[in-house]
Amino acid sequence: MPVKVSVIVPVYNPGIYIEDCISSLQRQSLPPEEFEVIFVDDGSTDETPARLDALAAEDPRMKVIHQENSGWSGKPRNVGIEASRGEFVMFVDNDDYLGDEALERMYDYGTANGADVVVGKMAGKNRGVPVELFRRNHPRATVENAPLIDSLTPHKMVRRAFLDRIGLRFPEGRRRLEDHVFIAEAYLRADNVSVLSDYVCYYHIRRDDGSNAGFERFDPVGYFKNLREALDVVEQYTEPGPVRDRLFRRWLRVEMVERLRARRLLNLPDDYRRELFGEIHEVVVERFGPGVAAGLQPTQQVIAALTAADRYDDVVAFAEWEAGVAPTAAPGDIEWHDGSLRIGFTAEYLSGGEPMLFPADAEATPLTDVPKDVTEAVRWVASETAARFGQATADLLLRERTSAAQYFQPVEFTRETVPVGDGEEVRLVLRGTATVDPGVLPRDGAWDALVRVKSGGWTKECRLGPAPREDRPTPRAGVVGDRPVLPYWTTPHGNLSLELGARGKRLGLGRVELGDVTVSDDRFRVLLPVHVTGDSQVRLRFVSSRRILETPGTLSPGADRPGSVLEAVLPEDLSDDVWRVAVCPNPGSDQARFAGLPFALRVGGGSVLVTPVPGPGVALRLARRARRVLGTARRKVNSRIRTGGR
Repeated sequence: MPVKVSVIVPVYNPGIYIEDCISSLQRQSLPPEEFEVIFVDDGSTDETPARLDALAAEDPRMKVIHQENSGWSGKPRNVGIEASRGEFVMFVDNDDYLGDEALERMYDYGTANGADVVVGKMAGKNRGVPVELFRRNHPRATVENAPLIDSLTPHKMVRRAFLDRIGLRFPEGRRRLEDHVFIAEAYLRADNVSVLSDYVCYYHIRRDDGSNAGFERFDPVGYFKNLREALDVVEQYTEPGPVRDRLFRRWLRVEMVERLRARRLLNLPDDYRRELFGEIHEVVVERFGPGVAAGLQPTQQVIAALTAADRYDDVVAFAEWEAGVAPTAAPGDIEWHDGSLRIGFTAEYLSGGEPMLFPADAEATPLTDVPKDVTEAVRWVASETAARFGQATADLLLRERTSAAQYFQPVEFTRETVPVGDGEEVRLVLRGTATVDPGVLPRDGAWDALVRVKSGGWTKECRLGPAPREDRPTPRAGVVGDRPVLPYWTTPHGNLSLELGARGKRLGLGRVELGDVTVSDDRFRVLLPVHVTGDSQVRLRFVSSRRILETPGTLSPGADRPGSVLEAVLPEDLSDDVWRVAVCPNPGSDQARFAGLPFALRVGGGSVLVTPVPGPGVALRLARRARRVLGTARRKVNSRIRTGGR
């Protein structure tokens, strides 16, 4: 059978960080005979070469090529391309990993759309990845109709015949930004580029030891020499005008202006940031016409103008002011509606910890002259931000805590100007309501709510919260299908998160009142503060001091008040004793867990009484106290032994 995908992994001294990469490749859903993995060991000096040889000996999909160290990733990738047999090649770094269905989904999507390049959704673990590009699927994307240029890392799937037809390979040698040169040309010469955004295909990882090559401090002279080569590619395959300016703007914004902003600049040593500024100044003056910076956001325009004017001290002073600018988002109502969770919030920007103020009568004015000082620059940014307030947006994203996968949620929002003092200044406030359908989130786990606020020259994210305890709404748990969903406030920070597939006490069943529990004849009925979309089967567990009994039950929507009704037939052999009660709302799941209910059933004399959950008995309390005393005594003895009895 022909090989559909060849995965090419350049390898250099990854140590243990290659293990996640290997595991993800072995888990791929694409049939084993339809893909191959080519590890190109670029002269590693650790134990990796032996590890890869052993892997290749036991797994026929895995191949290893050893070569002398070339200094960077370009040559290993090119060697992998030449050795590949696949219809497509997929580039993966040795410290990153793939989603389990990445190869299958990207291949199917690329062939269905006749793509030469397939860009899969990325998640960044402790590092940034493009966000706007992955709002939705783009079956036919170009640099004009989608923000493709935001993603210039090599982690794409590319048609091998396309690479051979145009003779495209990576620049080789010890250098930076070889991926920019390669991917920019691929975008500009491909017949079609497809962006797959509904599944996380690639997990981009920052190592715990911070040793990723991309995070090493670079030599500004060499870096911006290599950056010019990427600009050369754009000039070769575009005409002067708006499209070229928009593409150039990506490098001005990401590789230059953003490096000169706020803490990112201030955290650098002064001698290094002066050298960095000098190289950026040369590129800006040498390569960018006025149309490039004119399309930036207000704060970015200011930095670009000051840089072009070679005003290093003012750039630093502006960074000091901007370091105090941050978004904040406060939660509003959190309610269930038709199986979805509606989350209200307000968001705005702070400056120095206080709400940012803007002129009430602001008008848009182009930045035709370089601001004479930082005060004038800040004043222009505030006025321009207020004048553009109609373009401000607020999004709510849910980010899964362990994988960093994130998804935009539908949001409706309004923009509000709030007068301050005598009315000459205003606050710019965004009021939104997000609709979260837990059924479409791809995996169980903890999902953190983040608000992404775009206004003026800032696009920043913050957690939804914290809210003072007395102001926090009390969200109810829910069961959507057979999936428990618990909105909750994190401890100690008080930010909003969702637990999908909630387990144990996290299910949020602690607010049941004893009056909500009734036992009649052999039937058991309890009103729960849990939202459900329809009747679902659950399992009840009754636990006494001697036995555990289980029985099926039904969870149904409440008819006369918010919440649900749990009903079941009591087990026939419920003997005289005190029985704790727990419920499992998703008994068919591999992650099924029982959540204890805050009451017990006291059975005796032919009757069943509902009582609070009993506390530990006297004997149990004494035993716990004895263990604590004994543990303290042991720690004291061990301490004396370590200190030689002193």
